[in-house]
Amino acid sequence: MRLIAKFAEMKTQGEKIATMTAYDAPQARAQAAAGVDAILVGDSVGVNILGYASEREVTLADMAHHTAAVRRGAPDTFIYADLPFATYDTPEQAVASGLALQKAGANAVKFEGPHVEIVHALTSAGVPVCGHIGYEPQTGERRVHGKTFEEAERLREEAKQLDAAGVFMLVLELVPAELAGIVTKEIKAATIGIGAGPATDGQVLVFPDVLGYTEKNFRHNKRFAEVGAAMQTASAAYVAEVKSGAFPTLSNCAAMPADVLEQLCKKAG
Repeated sequence: MRLIAKFAEMKTQGEKIATMTAYDAPQARAQAAAGVDAILVGDSVGVNILGYASEREVTLADMAHHTAAVRRGAPDTFIYADLPFATYDTPEQAVASGLALQKAGANAVKFEGPHVEIVHALTSAGVPVCGHIGYEPQTGERRVHGKTFEEAERLREEAKQLDAAGVFMLVLELVPAELAGIVTKEIKAATIGIGAGPATDGQVLVFPDVLGYTEKNFRHNKRFAEVGAAMQTASAAYVAEVKSGAFPTLSNCAAMPADVLEQLCKKAG
């Protein structure tokens, strides 16, 4: 619980929470070295790494596999992992799924929607919960949510209900900045924004988006590097050097001792 309590302390003290997605050990290692506060093993692994058409194709086995990899890369960092689509339809199923991700190395789990009964079931089983409202990638429409009074009030109420149920953190995705600020002030849980403005308690971004790994960019994202372009450049240079014979050279391989080579040549000759 000490790990969970630190996020409430950061909220109280006004210290921003930095979190990103990671899907493998090298990504997690880099983020841990950078001092990230928490790593999300997101079901976005499906479209960003596994080549799936949507998050809905991600399985519990996928999430456990990648959670374990991230834990190996960041053994001392707080990790929360997404419960994938159709793995928390009932409280019993949610608990089984949550315990599986805990076993794989997650400190907590995240799921989408205002399912208070699922929060109660998971926390009662010893699985801390991060909520997620606004745009819900598993089932929702990709747009800004909460621009009308009715929708804003619904999201505001959902946030309060999840907070009362015991989530320690709440992701607000693609909601107006003003609404995110109101919700942040009204609930005890730390709010984590993605496309929700600067007033939330922290931020989360998808690591491939941060790296410029993917061709498409989003308004809510900032590309801090252009790794995708570097990958293409490096790949093209490699192919060209293999084709031309420029790579490898003798400096890229081991040489046989002269006496052994002499014996070998005599044997062959």
